[in-house]
Amino acid sequence: MEPSGNPGQRHSTGGGQPVRARQRTMGALAASVALLPALLSASACGDHADAAATADRQVTLMTWAPADTGAADRPGMTALAEAIGRELNAKGGLAGHQVTVLTCNERNTADGATACARQAVSAHASAVVGSYSQFGGNFVPVLEAAGIPYIGGYGLSTPEFSSPLSYPVDGGTPALIAGSGLQLVEVGCRTVTLIRPDTRAGDTLLGYLAGALAPAKVKLIDLRAPEQSSDYAAIAAKSIGADRPGDCITSALGAEATSNLLDPYRRLGPKNTVLASVIGSFQQSVVDSTGGDSGPLGGAYATGWYPPESSHVWDALRTTVHDYGSSDTPIDVSDPGVQTTWVAYEVVRQAAERVGDGKPLTPKALRNVLDSGEPIDTAGATPPLNWGMTSMLPSADSPRLVNTSVTYQQVKDGRLTEPHPGFVDVRWVLVGGKPPA
Repeated sequence: MEPSGNPGQRHSTGGGQPVRARQRTMGALAASVALLPALLSASACGDHADAAATADRQVTLMTWAPADTGAADRPGMTALAEAIGRELNAKGGLAGHQVTVLTCNERNTADGATACARQAVSAHASAVVGSYSQFGGNFVPVLEAAGIPYIGGYGLSTPEFSSPLSYPVDGGTPALIAGSGLQLVEVGCRTVTLIRPDTRAGDTLLGYLAGALAPAKVKLIDLRAPEQSSDYAAIAAKSIGADRPGDCITSALGAEATSNLLDPYRRLGPKNTVLASVIGSFQQSVVDSTGGDSGPLGGAYATGWYPPESSHVWDALRTTVHDYGSSDTPIDVSDPGVQTTWVAYEVVRQAAERVGDGKPLTPKALRNVLDSGEPIDTAGATPPLNWGMTSMLPSADSPRLVNTSVTYQQVKDGRLTEPHPGFVDVRWVLVGGKPPA
């Protein structure tokens, strides 16, 4: 129930009884990296939150995401955060601390994101974890001023990859679109049409895809599309074109727009064109809803940050959802937002253990562990994560983009599978370099 006066905030102590108690093995993680003192000093003025975090074995965490807005909604992320809070408290807390999980409806607006960040400050949250917002320019300064780390955001804005208090666990859309290009080169594409939003962010995607395709001399066609539309018939027809062998399409429009694109694509019924996209624009639930192998996504390629939902990597997540989730809000384990939230809370869990049982889990204590230089093992969900200076991306815009790996996936027998398991590092594309020998 939302408290009066804060319509966007939900409060969960995490102390409710589980649906079914079940032990599970948590992935062993260990925390990371030493930031430059100059970077840390920029946020040191905000450590009043540390003073408010007492040693009475309590800790407050916040997760936000939009809800009731339409296309951008990610209610499963906040629902999972609440489930994790319940599980932690049922099993003794976070490094011995009782957990309060606050969730906030970011409403997909700049004002909503700012309001959620201010609520985190008012609640003396030790961290904002596994959240979703494209308005990093609004909420990041609020968190920086309070010294609150932002751990495992979805990766929709530049400040998430530049702020010294941000600890991203994925490579954002840049890594995905670069990976899609490399995957399409691998499967023999000679021409790739990129269907992307007609926005400044879409312009950036074009550059990353071009960098992935250029060494293989694959032709790139830029097809701009409205960011929101219910009719993509003309776009689908242009993307298919002559429908020749070696023709490929990759879409980075977002989930709702990609779903609207698939219907005219199916009606046109191309015989030779290869379809690809990035996880987040489609996922297993979209494959299911569009007919599986007999639908337009049958045989389609995808790039993701993590292994597909069918991987055993997500067994522990499935158990948490089953045992501690609420029937009020379904949690789609195939949703990359849900998966990102899971990874982010695993990072916090391990950082808390590094702080030490019974010691105050203040924002500064968590930052110190994350900046320590020790990589965090996410039990196969990502490569080991490290936010140390040697892991930073040599980029003025996104130095915090430390996870530059993606997974290759393909729809087979109606399921997203890995043609060859493992991670593919796209760092060389992101820094404008040459492919490894």
